[in-house]
Amino acid sequence: MQINYENKELTQRYQLMAQTIIPRPIAWIVTQNKGIINIAPFSYFMGLSSEPATMIVSIGHKSDGSEKDTLKNIRETEKCTICMVDEPLLEKMHFSSKEMESSLSEAEHFNIETEDVVEGFPPMIKGVPSAFFCDFYQELELKGSKTIPLVVEIKEQYIADRILSDREKITLDYEPVARVGKSYALLGEKITPPLIK
Repeated sequence: MQINYENKELTQRYQLMAQTIIPRPIAWIVTQNKGIINIAPFSYFMGLSSEPATMIVSIGHKSDGSEKDTLKNIRETEKCTICMVDEPLLEKMHFSSKEMESSLSEAEHFNIETEDVVEGFPPMIKGVPSAFFCDFYQELELKGSKTIPLVVEIKEQYIADRILSDREKITLDYEPVARVGKSYALLGEKITPPLIK
């Protein structure tokens, strides 16, 4: 079957993409503005380049059409901390996707512990396997879209000692949660690539 995207509604295109571009890692993004810590997950997220060290995340709008707090905060402060999620934090990550008033903090509402690690950046979520401390780099425009792709530049990274076999080598215990269609999944069994002759 061939599917012409021009003949599909937005929700249909989203479902097709979300169920076939898998797995997608989840960016659990922490921003801070006027003392309020905002935490929200996004699954349209991926590494972009290692020079400069950048990632891209697509952020939609609230149900009333206004900016999501994450987008507003990054635009205003030009800072964010992107946390990877593993299974023990899955439930809290899922609940933090609930739409809330800007004056409320998901950290307080869902009892999500955070810790300050890198000066000048929002805190990271306590217990995550890895976190990236990022500066705003570039905003992209998609004509006719309310989705805003943001490029952020990694300035520092935290990696939990429990997933390091030695300095800068990640062990097989690193299993971040990914989005697979409407569900979540772990990567499961790893496959070693064949040797190139």
